[in-house]
Amino acid sequence: MSAPTQADGPLVLGIETSCDETGVGIVRGQTLLADVIASSVQEHARFGGVVPEVASRAHLEAMIPTIDAACQRAGVRLRDLDAIAVTSGPGLSGALLVGLASAKALALALDKPLYGVNHLASHVAVDIVEHGPLPEPTAALLVSGGHSNLLLVPDITNDIRSLGSTIDDAAGEAFDKVARVLGLPFPGGPHIDRVAREGDAAYVTFPRGLTSGRDMERHRFDYSFSGLKTAVARWVEARERDGQPVPVADVAASFQEAVTDVLTRKAVLACREHGVDDLLIGGGVAANSRLRAMAQERCDAAGIRLRVPRPGLCTDNGAMVAALGAQLVERGRAPSDLAIPADSSLPVDIVHV
Repeated sequence: MSAPTQADGPLVLGIETSCDETGVGIVRGQTLLADVIASSVQEHARFGGVVPEVASRAHLEAMIPTIDAACQRAGVRLRDLDAIAVTSGPGLSGALLVGLASAKALALALDKPLYGVNHLASHVAVDIVEHGPLPEPTAALLVSGGHSNLLLVPDITNDIRSLGSTIDDAAGEAFDKVARVLGLPFPGGPHIDRVAREGDAAYVTFPRGLTSGRDMERHRFDYSFSGLKTAVARWVEARERDGQPVPVADVAASFQEAVTDVLTRKAVLACREHGVDDLLIGGGVAANSRLRAMAQERCDAAGIRLRVPRPGLCTDNGAMVAALGAQLVERGRAPSDLAIPADSSLPVDIVHV
């Protein structure tokens, strides 16, 4: 296989197909050259959630045009690449398989090394292309439709440790379900964020799960938003049963405040208790404006440096996969075997397979 070009860092193409977005990114070292996304979210909207078979078919149809568009935008040819990186998990099995098959075909045809990477680790690595190298260690709060994780990251290429995770509903999943209760479109996160700006966050005091008493002893850095989601649904149902209008903006703001309060409170606590001065927030929910504002306020008060990628790099994308792939190449990590499988439940502490 050809050796990486080291002048400006390795040139890596990343493929992301863990859910409903076909992402292809190209990174040279720590510089983002292209980030192209083909989303199938509108195809899922009428179902109120992602349909795995629909997502897989959409990936198949979008893969070649998205790769071509990324290469054109970056001004590179496939044969110029030093490596191919691809999400191997966690995610939807069928969707992951489409991305893996595409990456394997490219690696084999071009005689380039292949790196199967962890989707969650990629959400951490993507900030490198915007804000530079990660301090070691860094604490990371990852919040998305399927995950709410607190991580300690001594080395993004080889050492990620889970401090806490989702027990039931992740933050993004709760946003989707509450949006449905409030009559807002799918995906719920952006719509709740939008309407909440006109609402009163103190209108209803919704519960903050796993933040007091014995829960904090047993689940200090874990998250649970199932009870919060249920509390919102029951509040709305009671209001409708009494024939009263539901103040959508106020309920959305109050729900959003509860989620962001719990997320940021535990993240700052994790930094303090582990002696970490840098907190990174990633994942789709990291695009939420209230989460970003509250995290900044609390980090400033605690003397913690906050890093959050711009919203377009928080949602699933190929740039994050390419960014992690470039780091793996630069640090001399061994490439993956062409026989690597898709792993829908790949643990976060396995950076690449």
